[in-house]
Amino acid sequence: MVIIIGAGPIGLACGIELKKRNIPFIILEKGCLVNSVFNYPTNMTFFSTSDRLEIGDVPFISHGVKATRREALEYYRRVKDAYELPVNVYEEVLRISGGDQEYVVETNKNTYHASKIIVSTGFYGIPHRMKIPGEDLPKVKHYYDEPHPYANMNVLVVGGGNSAVDVALETYRCGSAVTMVVREKTLKPGVKYWVRPDIENRIKEGAITCYFESNVKSISPDKVTISTPDGDVTIENDFVLAMTGYEPDFRFLEMLQLEFENDAFRTPVYNEQSMESSRKGLYLAGVVCGGYNTSRWFIENSIVHASQIAEHIQEAERIKSSRGQEKKAGLLD
Repeated sequence: MVIIIGAGPIGLACGIELKKRNIPFIILEKGCLVNSVFNYPTNMTFFSTSDRLEIGDVPFISHGVKATRREALEYYRRVKDAYELPVNVYEEVLRISGGDQEYVVETNKNTYHASKIIVSTGFYGIPHRMKIPGEDLPKVKHYYDEPHPYANMNVLVVGGGNSAVDVALETYRCGSAVTMVVREKTLKPGVKYWVRPDIENRIKEGAITCYFESNVKSISPDKVTISTPDGDVTIENDFVLAMTGYEPDFRFLEMLQLEFENDAFRTPVYNEQSMESSRKGLYLAGVVCGGYNTSRWFIENSIVHASQIAEHIQEAERIKSSRGQEKKAGLLD
């Protein structure tokens, strides 16, 4: 049996490819189905069109050109049901021991024996921390759901990408006094083209205050201090929404005893054809392959990992079966 860790879109795609090849498997997910998509902002719209998010040849029809979070959640539920994928949600993997063909996977609920393991854990579970005083205060949020809780509050949004821009605009239109802190000279080039004019105009007219080339220096219960090119600035503050991005669970990857490239992104070592990691019989799929470079892999360009892995596992099973038959026939010692 193959154990797939992670029930995101790519984990589901891996399950579909294994099922097509009649290879037994089970998917283990520490949260809910497509947990990363569930944790996106309530009103989020995908950058990609719905057809680019499809897996398993199941059509994804959205009401608009760009799919919404709600539509994606419904779609991936339908995919799971259509293929009758065995998914155990709220089951966290705690330890993995053994090796190829003899892996032992211990979870908070059970112990499994597996011939191969596929890790497709994504990166949304662990936020990039600012590592500044006050970051652990209750008013600091690394995840954002909707604007209503921040209505008429002094809100600081940290970041210059799509998430930060969406949060700034939504909270501004909910009556919040919004200040943005952007580390770079400008907003990120990848900001959605249909949103960029809106945020740029709000900043230009002063409706949203923005400090570029700046960083949050410290956070207190009712204020924040910002380090800017013109010196430190302290402003009144009720909430800090830190849209600073996310990273893979490196502690989990290290627990798996994987090797990493000697680069700034801590990229895990893997074979680009088979997606097998430095540990034989353990494969990597999806954005987890990029290490800190979480912008390298998306749903649409990493779906191919599923078929690459399934084909390699199928070939390994064929060789194993062939050798078993030869041994039984007395052709091998």
